[in-house]
Amino acid sequence: MIRLVIFLMALYFMGEQTMALTLTSPAFSQNSPIPSKYTCDGANISIPLQWDGAPEGTMTFVVICEDPDVPHSLRPDGMYDHWVLFNIAASVPNLPENMRSLPQGAVQGMNTSNKLGYTGPCPPDRQHRYFFKIFALDTTLDLPQGATKAEVIAACQGHILDQAELMGVYNRPQNKG
Repeated sequence: MIRLVIFLMALYFMGEQTMALTLTSPAFSQNSPIPSKYTCDGANISIPLQWDGAPEGTMTFVVICEDPDVPHSLRPDGMYDHWVLFNIAASVPNLPENMRSLPQGAVQGMNTSNKLGYTGPCPPDRQHRYFFKIFALDTTLDLPQGATKAEVIAACQGHILDQAELMGVYNRPQNKG
């Protein structure tokens, strides 16, 4: 009898667990090379991303892609922001390859190239890491188009329900010496 009660309690609590937010891409897997078509050496089109497991209460998502491996001689902070996208509705489960139009309500932020939208990997010196991050928020951000990553991250504070990350690598053919 005690075993049955323990078993039933385990089933109950397993049902109560929520799935954590995950971020994947059909183009590459975690810690793997990013195909050149998504880079400055290819078509420089946006990478397809998909996510699952958003927590209850999610209103919007933020997607950021950043490269923390930039030589400090080029950027003192060593960071290059490739994509800043926010206010993606909770009902949106993915971003398609070569995204030509934004999901309804979504807003593009400014990348380090001072452009809206995606700018693909283009490391100047060696293999770099590219971190695609997604944040599930309990709010919609009151920011204008062209907001910087720093502004978006500041506005997210206190509203992040969960987050996930996907990291890929890229090294330009000219760097492979």
